[in-house]
Amino acid sequence: MHKTTVAINEKLLKAAIQAIGAKTKKDAIEAGLISLVRSSNREALRKELGTYDISLTLRDLEKSRNAQ
Repeated sequence: MHKTTVAINEKLLKAAIQAIGAKTKKDAIEAGLISLVRSSNREALRKELGTYDISLTLRDLEKSRNAQ
């Protein structure tokens, strides 16, 4: 890990700290970066897997789970 100096909108940072209950600015920034990476990974996975049109109802899914 290394130190990086950046200019960050102070109001936005304070709002982020309050929104997630972070104890420090560093915690808020890291949480935001983690969220961004996770979102990007989910989107990449979704694109790779594509979409599936399945017509299962919740009841059908529960029956399938209980059968196993």
